[in-house]
Amino acid sequence: METTTVLIEEDIVIVGAGIAGLTAALGLHRLGIPSLVLESSDKLRATGFALTVWKNAWKALDAVGVANTLRSKHFQLEGNVNTSLITGQQTSTGSFKNESRCVKRHLMLEALASEIPNDRIRYLSKVVAIEESGFSKILHLSDGTTIKTKVLIGCDGVNSVVTKWLGFKEAAFAGRSAIRGYTEYKNNHGFEPKFMQFFGYGFRTGVIPTDEKGVYWFFTWNHTNQEKDQEHDPTKLKQFVLDKLEKMPSDVRSVIENTELHSFFSSRLRYRPPWELLFGNISKGNVCVAGDAFHPMTPDLGQGGCSALEDGVVLARCLGDVFSKKQGTQQLKDEQQYKRIEEALKKYANERRWRGIDLISTAYMIGVFQQGGSKLVAFLRDKFLATSLAGLLLKKSDFDCGKLDD
Repeated sequence: METTTVLIEEDIVIVGAGIAGLTAALGLHRLGIPSLVLESSDKLRATGFALTVWKNAWKALDAVGVANTLRSKHFQLEGNVNTSLITGQQTSTGSFKNESRCVKRHLMLEALASEIPNDRIRYLSKVVAIEESGFSKILHLSDGTTIKTKVLIGCDGVNSVVTKWLGFKEAAFAGRSAIRGYTEYKNNHGFEPKFMQFFGYGFRTGVIPTDEKGVYWFFTWNHTNQEKDQEHDPTKLKQFVLDKLEKMPSDVRSVIENTELHSFFSSRLRYRPPWELLFGNISKGNVCVAGDAFHPMTPDLGQGGCSALEDGVVLARCLGDVFSKKQGTQQLKDEQQYKRIEEALKKYANERRWRGIDLISTAYMIGVFQQGGSKLVAFLRDKFLATSLAGLLLKKSDFDCGKLDD
């Protein structure tokens, strides 16, 4: 059966309806600028169950006007408690003076998407090719649709087709893997609203309440080939984690024991080496990337989703200077508008480049120490570095991406 080609013309196309893509689209919408979001799936995807939303991310959510919706549904975390499973002793505790909550991913995506006009998110729209056409880009979708756009923004994750078009290599494997899970209790789970972390030889786990009934947890470890056969088997994953955490307090361990098999998700941790951001094309002409398509990082800082929110706000602000009605873009010639778009995306790239480099580098370094694969590293972590490593979580969240109309 022959596929019919449909041609659509847009000013701004965003590939990917994840955190970065939806934030950018909503930011533009708040500024009165329409965009079209293309999502390859048939619905919003919330891989990973939940994420810790730090102070910097709440500023971004406030900027696009959805923060209060999410605040009302999630605990304010009071602090952190770190414990060594090697010695059984607490290695550090701290209070969170700044706002932080563990937010369910699907609620965040829904909050962002609900504020964007329904016809501005197009599902089952997988981009398979990108080509040049004068001062525009032509996108070819798997269903035969062709879209012509003045601006192309790649927010399509770690395997981004837009990132590849810009010339970046595939994200590098960090040598570690993660298992994430979520448990919903019928009644109150009884945990304090704190970020609990437990450390052993070559692994780290965290348990964080989202609200009075929900608890999110993660387990990261130094990957070996021996675990290949269990990566996609929830039963084996669950037993693997429980075997590693046999010394964990029983009440916390029960969170993982009570997690249903369909609520286990495993993935290898990947990151973009910082020097690629230093020398690579974050933007090129009228094309740029944001979120994991731009700066995939290990989860050790909890800043992947938070920095994606920052990207979206900054990107919307930069493009707002080009497409706002007061700028009179309708009367600009194609070449003039292209140059203004190019400058706006360069401004975005320059503003976000060093932030991305900093977060990737710090997260990777923290991961090396926190997972303590050797007795020496584990000893240093538990005896001397626990407080300072925990402090970096707060230090890197003390950042303000600004408002939409700065």
